[in-house]
Amino acid sequence: MENGAPPAFGELFSSLVAALLADPEKLAHLQARYYRQQLDLWLRMSGPRGPSAPPRAGEHDARFRAPEWRELAWFAYLRQSYALLAEWLHDLVEATPTDAATRRKLAFFVRQFISAAAPTNSVFTNPEAIRLALQTRGESLLRGAGNLSRDAAKGKVSMTDEAAFAVGRNLALTPGAVVFQNEVMQLLQYRLSTPKVHRRALLIVPPFINKYYILDLRPENSFVRHAIDNGLSVFMISWRNVPQALGTFGWDDYIEQGALAAIDVVRAVNASRRINVLGFCVGGTLLAAALAVLARRGQRPAASLTLLASLLDFSEPGDIGVYIDEGYVSRCEAAFREGGIVPGSRLANAFASLRPDDLVWRYVVANYLKGESPPAFDLLYWNSDSANLPGPLYAYYLRNMYLRNALRDADALTQCGVPVDLGRIAAPAYVLATAEDHIVPWRGAYASAMLLGPEVTFLLGASGHIAGVVSPPGKPRRSYRTGTLAPDADAWLDSSKEHAGSWWPHWLEWIRARSGNQVAASRELGNARYPPIEPAPGSYVGARVE
Repeated sequence: MENGAPPAFGELFSSLVAALLADPEKLAHLQARYYRQQLDLWLRMSGPRGPSAPPRAGEHDARFRAPEWRELAWFAYLRQSYALLAEWLHDLVEATPTDAATRRKLAFFVRQFISAAAPTNSVFTNPEAIRLALQTRGESLLRGAGNLSRDAAKGKVSMTDEAAFAVGRNLALTPGAVVFQNEVMQLLQYRLSTPKVHRRALLIVPPFINKYYILDLRPENSFVRHAIDNGLSVFMISWRNVPQALGTFGWDDYIEQGALAAIDVVRAVNASRRINVLGFCVGGTLLAAALAVLARRGQRPAASLTLLASLLDFSEPGDIGVYIDEGYVSRCEAAFREGGIVPGSRLANAFASLRPDDLVWRYVVANYLKGESPPAFDLLYWNSDSANLPGPLYAYYLRNMYLRNALRDADALTQCGVPVDLGRIAAPAYVLATAEDHIVPWRGAYASAMLLGPEVTFLLGASGHIAGVVSPPGKPRRSYRTGTLAPDADAWLDSSKEHAGSWWPHWLEWIRARSGNQVAASRELGNARYPPIEPAPGSYVGARVE
């Protein structure tokens, strides 16, 4: 995160030690049990058959899938000793007499340590890396050293073959044009592909932390192309990767020059009083705030609101909340009082730390210990193509959403000069959450849906924050759940029903019912006031500024 190490980690560790020392009997019990287990494991290993302890954590862990972890005594010992260490650290945290929030932070940082301490992460204790080095006569280690050198120069661990992709070459290929731009965004209008199109257009507001093309990757998994091919007229905001000169911009600037400016242009180009709007992740948070601003001004241009993996109620922010406390936010506010930039790469690293085994250490092992080249994967290419943020916007977002949770309460926030109340939006809402989302926990998304009205449709998709949203029809093992709204998320889940397949067709049926009659499709882009500026995907999306 910005400004150095995770906030208050040293204080957390000190509080853990102090709390445990305050109850030496409990600490002694945990220590004695851990030593007994480790001694028993060592004695089993020194026997003629090697360690024979019952299977523990790691037995079904993909990191330990190599046969050596079970068949060779030394590696079997390492695996089980590591499992005992992880169990002991977990028990220490659970035994700490502290409040739930502090315990959650302790558990998070302990998980970070446990992930880093895995024997799979060292070339000397990873049997697959050792076997490969012997088979290649050290060539794999040389390749790994080269990979490490190149990644060190880039300042990040490579997750995909970045040379395999380029925006406009094999990503973000849906035809269209930029019909408007200002300092913070370009607005794309996509070319229609059907003889007739629904009267009302759809405006998509993507997250400003990453690039917009997560919803327009390759043709076969492009949400934008799917919508257009089914008779919708689509516009998309492409946020600017802001340079230092725009480091004074704040949340209100992104509402006014981003969401509100785009709504005005889409209505003008579409010649329609009302349009449909869709927000993804923090783009959904910004969009809902913008609609609340318009509602307070007496305007309701949204015929419907779709939110994909978005939070409005931040009472359950997930593990990202462990990074955000009063001290950290105050430091950000002080650092960005005169403006500044939050590098997108730093935010990407923070999000990766939420799933260290999957998004950090697996690539360390593959790239450096085994000397492998990461495979070409469009989702991970997009994930590495992060965008810088203005510091004041970042600090405002942390303070008022994560710490204060002020957007949830009517008129608790003043934005763009008016108090905002999400209850005033009064547009039918379609809210999608995903079951394994580590950034927007689905129960938090459900609580967010309860702030909207009067008509809310809530879906729970499979998979995580990105794969659960980018879920084109035809993919195997896809599913989603629907149900009648209930007082809380667990009650909704108990009465919900599972459906096989992608959620995209379900949403398409819902949005088309709110998109007006079909009319003849125009082949022109923009209009006299907003003529095309340049072809899609535009120039903002390609800018890389660190």
